[in-house]
Amino acid sequence: MNTNEMDEELQQKVLIAYYTRTGNTEKFANQIKNLVGGDLFRIEEVNEYPPSYQDVLKVSKVEIDDQIKPPIKSMVENIDEYDIIFVGTPNWYSTMAPPVATFLSKHDLSEKTVIPFATHGGGGEARCLTDIRKMSSQATVLEGIAIYGSPAEASNSEILMWLNKLQIFGNILI
Repeated sequence: MNTNEMDEELQQKVLIAYYTRTGNTEKFANQIKNLVGGDLFRIEEVNEYPPSYQDVLKVSKVEIDDQIKPPIKSMVENIDEYDIIFVGTPNWYSTMAPPVATFLSKHDLSEKTVIPFATHGGGGEARCLTDIRKMSSQATVLEGIAIYGSPAEASNSEILMWLNKLQIFGNILI
């Protein structure tokens, strides 16, 4: 890579947009920020999910089955300024959390590079990364990653290997 290519790469503006309920996806988003820089944007629903996990499951199952995109508190006003957008979600019923679907449906990500990431409690990535790819069809979507949620904070080496494999930030060293 020549110096001009490196300078151009370094000028790419990064956004890390994520939804978290338990804090696991937020930990993952912060690890990405610590490794590649960028701005964090927490996707927050207008109507908070119930505190009981079982009640969250009931509400989110209806939203997913009926393809409801719940309103979110805010949008990224300057989305056009970003070149690379990481999109993070927990795995809910084998797909992204409904507020993430809302985020993707409300922002024009064409001509962007989208990089999906997910946390899960044992269900793996399921359709999370594929569904983000489908909703970002006008963007260039790179290979995503899913990490088991509870120890997400301890997965720094796995995240580092994934980011280096993407080859868009050069070789990241800790």
